[in-house]
Amino acid sequence: MLKDNYLNKLKELPETIKQFGGLIALTIIVILSFGILNIFWGGGDELIKKMKLEEERIAQENKLNALISQLPSGVLVTFDGTDNFRLTDELYEAVCNATELIPQRAIMAAHFLNYEAYELYTINGNKIDETYVKWDKEKDKCFAGYTVSGDNVGVNKTANVSGEVLSFLSTGIDTRVYFIKNF
Repeated sequence: MLKDNYLNKLKELPETIKQFGGLIALTIIVILSFGILNIFWGGGDELIKKMKLEEERIAQENKLNALISQLPSGVLVTFDGTDNFRLTDELYEAVCNATELIPQRAIMAAHFLNYEAYELYTINGNKIDETYVKWDKEKDKCFAGYTVSGDNVGVNKTANVSGEVLSFLSTGIDTRVYFIKNF
């Protein structure tokens, strides 16, 4: 009887109040469902660490992009004696850290001093296996290098070419290695 009275009172409520009550009940169910899912599949501390690392990476990338956009377009050198823009020591390190590309021009110039690398590069269809540009803190210099192999044409040889980066090319959008001193 008490149950019937309660149901009758609910049925007598205005339609807007019934709809609002249903909305509140649905909202509570959704929140509880996500809470339960988070208990089982939430990333917790690991997810927070990944998010912080990604935020730091994005902030660093934005900082380097701002630096690159302020550099003049053209060749950037680390030495005096040319009409090209000379990098300060701080800019040299920052540009090195921002650079990821080694264009074919720099690769071909480095091949002049490493015939084995040139030969492998020619027979494998100009394929580069791996490249890197990195700052050496001990020597305070930027180094770039690449690896070529003949694996894709059946030649079991590999050649590594590396050296100090003496100049970069600034396009206004990115920076590229311009000359590798590998002698």
